[in-house]
Amino acid sequence: MSRQLLPVLLLLLRASCPWGQEQGPKSPSEEPPEEEIPKEDGILVLSRHTLGLALREHPALLVEFYAPWCGHCKALAPEYSKAAALLAAESTAVTLSKVDGPAQPELAEEFGVTEYPTLKFFRSGNRTHPEEYTGPREAEGIAEWLRRRVGPSAMQLEDEAAAQALIDGRDLVVIGFFQDLQDEDVATFLALARDALDMTFGLTDRPRLFEQFGLTKDTVVLFKKFDEGRADFPVDEELGLDLGDLSRFLVTHSMHLVTEFNSQTSPKIFAARILNHLLLFVNQTLAAHRELLAGFGEAAPHFRGQVLFVVVDVAADNEHVLQYFGLKAEAAPTLRFINVETTKKYAPVDGGPVTAASVTAFCHAVLNGQVKEVPPDWDQRPVKTLVGKNFEQVAFDETKNVFVKFYAPWCTHCKEMAPAWEALAEKYQDHEDIIIAQLDATANELDAFAVHSFPTLKYFPAGPGRKVIEYKSARDLETLSKFLDNGGAVPTEEPTEEPAAPFPEPRANSTVGSKEEL
Repeated sequence: MSRQLLPVLLLLLRASCPWGQEQGPKSPSEEPPEEEIPKEDGILVLSRHTLGLALREHPALLVEFYAPWCGHCKALAPEYSKAAALLAAESTAVTLSKVDGPAQPELAEEFGVTEYPTLKFFRSGNRTHPEEYTGPREAEGIAEWLRRRVGPSAMQLEDEAAAQALIDGRDLVVIGFFQDLQDEDVATFLALARDALDMTFGLTDRPRLFEQFGLTKDTVVLFKKFDEGRADFPVDEELGLDLGDLSRFLVTHSMHLVTEFNSQTSPKIFAARILNHLLLFVNQTLAAHRELLAGFGEAAPHFRGQVLFVVVDVAADNEHVLQYFGLKAEAAPTLRFINVETTKKYAPVDGGPVTAASVTAFCHAVLNGQVKEVPPDWDQRPVKTLVGKNFEQVAFDETKNVFVKFYAPWCTHCKEMAPAWEALAEKYQDHEDIIIAQLDATANELDAFAVHSFPTLKYFPAGPGRKVIEYKSARDLETLSKFLDNGGAVPTEEPTEEPAAPFPEPRANSTVGSKEEL
């Protein structure tokens, strides 16, 4: 063999030999140790390198994807840590962790994170199908959401003492009475119990408990410490227990017949899935106003599940609600009806006293499409009064040129231009083809378009095509007259429009790129 090839062959043999020194097993001290997962305030801090380890070590793992700049994330942080401490103190087998999304883009992409904070719950190391967190953002709510996933979501009741203790211990208690606890209806009941965190759940199959509570067949019963005290939901013997129907029943009957609006109750009001709301605006510091609450509450049971009755105290921090309905505190006591899906608002036509009879009649009138009626004298004055019901007929009359002011009763700019608008109407009241009108846009909803600022002036010229021209010039009599005389146009030298009062929007806390409610 050539001396030149010998060193090459020896190297190849060493490299390929299974017992060669280079292929021998490494000693334990030479194995790279698994990265230790750091903690901050009781929360595991994960990265793409440690998530797998965390999933292996923790069968129940809640992961918060956050961004350091996110305001909602900063607000959640102390509550998240408190929840971890609560669960640790009671030895609940669940672990809380967090991932800096912007710093760990691979993880954010893997789990489809597009907004912060986003929370996902992992079970038994399953990385591919985490459950979206849908619970509250305060410590006890986070802890309870997790308890109901790693433990029973309902307490099994064996005797009368246990049932009564559960009912006495909470404001809202739901007990499922099932003759067979292996029935699929029980699984439906437990699935709902996992997420209805504002209620406590129990279940039983004991005949003695059926008898005690006057039941002969499977029934879900809501016990509450207010209003009628109890509401029963019998299980359909043929169709079984429907999750959606039961959920709607519990939401409807867990609400007070009359709810006072405040920062604590507003989330539940808007989550109630009851689209029609009747609001009574009162000043709770006045005895005469407080006396109206009895009649208001007396009407409420007739509309349970159809209309949510809400009291708004104008003496409290509810200015944003007043603005949304175009009201001043001095307007109390008064009623307003709103459908929160269409945002259509209605006011009583007569403005009479608030009694059980008048409240009932007003609700029926709105629900039956009878409000808002056209005022009988709408066309008796120079400025014609339009409402939602007669707007289309008047504004789009092909034989008339109609000039409409959309206003809010509280708007300063609207009040300032009122004399000029009246003068304009008087000047053209003898012109049969010109109508000067006004519409309270806070009390009337229009299908044709939305009004976002006050005053808004729109000109509807005669002829086909439903043409609309928005007026954006000065609001004095001379300029308004020239606009009409020119058939809906103003010479270019005219001054520009005065600033309009913004339409008040209801308060919102949402932030672009952030979840408002988990």
